[in-house]
Amino acid sequence: MVVLSQMETLKSVSYKLNLNEFPGVPGAELEDLISYYLDIYNPTQTLVLSTGEGLNIVNALKGREDGPVTCIVNLKRINDVRWINQLYETTNKSLPEGGVFVGCVETYGLRKQRILRKYPRGFNYLYYTGDYLVKRVFPKLPILKKLYFLLTRGQNRSISMAEAFGRLYFTGFELIEYKTIGSNLYFVAKKTRTVSNVKTPTYGPLFRMNRVGKGGKMIEVYKLRSMHAYSEYLQEYLYQRNNLQDGGKIKNDFRISTLGRYLRKSFLDEVPMLYNILKGDLKLVGVRPISAHYLSLYDKELRLMRRTVKPGLVPPFYADMPKTIEEIIESEKNYIRAYIKNPLKTDVIYFFKAFANIAFRKARSN
Repeated sequence: MVVLSQMETLKSVSYKLNLNEFPGVPGAELEDLISYYLDIYNPTQTLVLSTGEGLNIVNALKGREDGPVTCIVNLKRINDVRWINQLYETTNKSLPEGGVFVGCVETYGLRKQRILRKYPRGFNYLYYTGDYLVKRVFPKLPILKKLYFLLTRGQNRSISMAEAFGRLYFTGFELIEYKTIGSNLYFVAKKTRTVSNVKTPTYGPLFRMNRVGKGGKMIEVYKLRSMHAYSEYLQEYLYQRNNLQDGGKIKNDFRISTLGRYLRKSFLDEVPMLYNILKGDLKLVGVRPISAHYLSLYDKELRLMRRTVKPGLVPPFYADMPKTIEEIIESEKNYIRAYIKNPLKTDVIYFFKAFANIAFRKARSN
């Protein structure tokens, strides 16, 4: 492939994208972001539009004489899209394997900046509080959700970066790059598979997590939501990007909400797990219920050992306070070996060790 100069690349892409047809779009910066992911020698393979309706994408592709589209650029903020998953799914089905999708979102942080700049000091925070409640909280509550969408039709909804990206992975895309340009966050994603058959994730304050239980059986563990909606689909992406910090949690995890950090520090997010104990999926003390991806980070010996015991609400982590993934693995192995020899005695010892660390040494979940 011939490498063009930056000036030539932008001119060629500008011709292809025709961004001047869309008022308010930061053309040059956006072109610079996505120029590396487009075939600049075949402008007919790129579809540029601004729509919140998947049907418009289907109609735009009907009767094309220029061959299949390999890149779709949708300049409409997903904040103004009522059915985001349907739009993503239609985009996925309209692209070949490896096809590129470019879209944008106004994230929570960008929205807050815009509101605080727009209104006078004092009133701006009052307005932001109301906006937060109506456009961020209401759409996630069962009863108020219906009223919200009835009145707004989903327009100008407040959406987190984690939700926007998580929906991409849920609908068969892989995030390539993202960048804040102007007042929006633009993302470039690649189609890696067909649309997921997984049922729609939990969106409200009560969160159901798929975790590996005894015998390798998948169980649903209940918690109060401490992460933004659709965050569970970003775990592998964030692990590959950020790796782990001390304590075995992902570094710089933007999926955790402000309220979620408080819930984690106070352990209130784990209260619904008492229901799992009543169901018999968990016990009071035991290895932490973890996802299939996190389990894959463990060595084969521990993966087999974990199949023999039931996960617990109070993990050995709080008794031993390991820092690295290797120390976490060794901590769980020691617990399981001791538990197999003497279950009751082991759980009592680990419970009081964990209680002492939480109460007096301020041990907390990250």
